Amino acid sequence: MIPKLHYISQGKSKAEQLENIQKACSAGAEMLRLSFYDFPKLKSSKSAKMFLELATEAREITSHFQTRLIITSHYKIAKEVKADGVHLNQKDDSPTVVRKNLYTWQMIGATANTLEECENLISKEVDYIYLGPFRKSEVEENTGVILGLNGFTAITEILNTEIPIIGFGGITTEDVTDILGSGISGIAVSDQITQDFNSIKTFNQLLNDSSTAEQRHSFK
Repeated sequence: MIPKLHYISQGKSKAEQLENIQKACSAGAEMLRLSFYDFPKLKSSKSAKMFLELATEAREITSHFQTRLIITSHYKIAKEVKADGVHLNQKDDSPTVVRKNLYTWQMIGATANTLEECENLISKEVDYIYLGPFRKSEVEENTGVILGLNGFTAITEILNTEIPIIGFGGITTEDVTDILGSGISGIAVSDQITQDFNSIKTFNQLLNDSSTAEQRHSFK
């Protein structure tokens, strides 16, 4: 089982990224996705080296706090730093290809916007799926139409899968209860957590309270 709350890292520099990662882990983040959209594309050896350095330091921080680390897109770096896994965006390599280049214990997650994309990812045996966006977000770019609660519900009801479906896209603490009611397994958050790392405790409490309520209901 993967944690229900994922923090998608933010920061316009290596130092800012690492500071936010440190704060998130200190505040109780159990799963962190290293995502650096402001970072240059890894087309040169220099930029690749810089991202590797960032990933290495992020791995050191997350290991200290026993926080799981997922690297966005760059599966070779994920393998090199022994991250817990890699997250693939829609334009990245296929999970089938990536699986052959990772350790057997590393997980693979991927982003989807439609039912068909979810079904395709399930057929390729990903470990979790990011479904969204819930609403417009500056963090996740070009991820498709806004789904909202109705979109989440429609897709999860048809999928009926054991694979965790993680909602993303501008999610706040006010949205958690309704989102979980739509059939979503967990949530990925960036903006609200970066603005207030104490919100991690609030998110976790809301997510755990929902789990407890579901267990109580199942025993009736």
